[in-house]
Amino acid sequence: MKLTQDVPNVPIAEFKRTKIIATVGPATDSYEAIRDLIKAGANGLRLNFSHGDHQEHGRRIAWIRKASEELGKPVAIIQDLQGPKIRLGDFDGVVEVEAGQHLKFAYNANYATTGCLPTQYDLSKKVKRGERLYLFDGKVRTTVTRVADGIVYAEAENAGMLIKRKGINLPDTDFAGDVITAKDKADLLFGSTQDIDYVAQSFVQSSNDVRDMRRLMKNLNMNAKIIVKFETKAAIEDMEAIVQETDALMVARGDLAVEVVPEAVPIVQRQLIGLCQRHAKPVIVATQMLFSMTHAPSPTRAEISDVATAVILGTDCVMLSDETANGQYPLESVATMKRVIQYTEAHNPVSVGFPEYADHSRQAAISKAILSLADTIQAKAIVAETKSGATAQQISSYRPTIPLIAVTNSARTAQQLAIMYGIKSYVRPIDKQAATKLTDWLRKNRVLHSGDIVVTASGKHPGIVGTTDTIKVRVLE
Repeated sequence: MKLTQDVPNVPIAEFKRTKIIATVGPATDSYEAIRDLIKAGANGLRLNFSHGDHQEHGRRIAWIRKASEELGKPVAIIQDLQGPKIRLGDFDGVVEVEAGQHLKFAYNANYATTGCLPTQYDLSKKVKRGERLYLFDGKVRTTVTRVADGIVYAEAENAGMLIKRKGINLPDTDFAGDVITAKDKADLLFGSTQDIDYVAQSFVQSSNDVRDMRRLMKNLNMNAKIIVKFETKAAIEDMEAIVQETDALMVARGDLAVEVVPEAVPIVQRQLIGLCQRHAKPVIVATQMLFSMTHAPSPTRAEISDVATAVILGTDCVMLSDETANGQYPLESVATMKRVIQYTEAHNPVSVGFPEYADHSRQAAISKAILSLADTIQAKAIVAETKSGATAQQISSYRPTIPLIAVTNSARTAQQLAIMYGIKSYVRPIDKQAATKLTDWLRKNRVLHSGDIVVTASGKHPGIVGTTDTIKVRVLE
């Protein structure tokens, strides 16, 4: 990405603080569509590697970077890995299931000749008697009664129907060591050759899974960050350790609602947002946020409330999936989400607080001092010089209402900061006066004005990670 030279098209006080991630798919598979998503308000674009081939994804990555440069707006690219998504295999027609019926499952079985429902993964190596086995997004619920000779036997709890290739959830099953699949490794290898900012890891069960992913990415010399998709029952039991180990987190409410009782999801969502703020990690709320807009030009009132609630709770991002990947109204979905965010941030009547965390690090102390000073003197903006993004990320975790501007010489850092709460990033050369020069440029272009007060944070060694040690107050002339 070139130096950011474009002037923001809205006053600094009107920047939205909560960011938007949109998923690219068949409905947005063109350069123009991707550019329009970014222009409408998307700060990150998700590529779902459960679908499409490497050629298709490579083409979309090139389009995103071209549009980002054209619009002068850093955009995060997220490579979302499929993970061990277990599905039924292929069989003809529809299988009707009755409550109490006994079912059989076997790896790559021929249903017509064996009566065993085929699976794309050998469940017999992992599942145990008494464990729950949910099919078709939980529409058919069964319990494993026996495992023998490569066949899993289960009893249905309710009536329903099954069709080929539908997903299977196993909330009680331990997939130790098998979270990163051969497909994931092949997709990561491809990602290591592309301009990827984040890798989203699916179906994580423990912090060890995240460490395994980090080792794999390090061996591929990837400088992308890890987003853990929180969507398994096992992950809840290792919640804080996973938050500490990952770089960012996504509350993937679809599979999570199948793995745990649906009424637990809002509580888990709140716990994760609080933990991520506590540990200064970005958090994304995802799945069905404006789902009705897949087929309708306007959302339900409940969906608007859902987005607004996530904003009030202090999430970094809200995400669109089918709405922009396959929906009939992708641009309208992004525009609607942006309007809800801006209205909620402008009129929020409550302040949400989470348990305090005693962080005595130098970075945390400096960040708190910056915010306290900026608030006391009613600064119009905070401008942070940053190499890795860590200073801006720490300030962001306190959810400031004062606009936060990050100045960095790294396009990768600017792109990764794009999905963090309240941060507007600019790419500029390494310079001891980078913050001063940027604020002068913003004043010259009437984003800031004469008489405005700004607080700047910098270090005596520009471009070196972890050296922020200077706070200044500046009145623009």
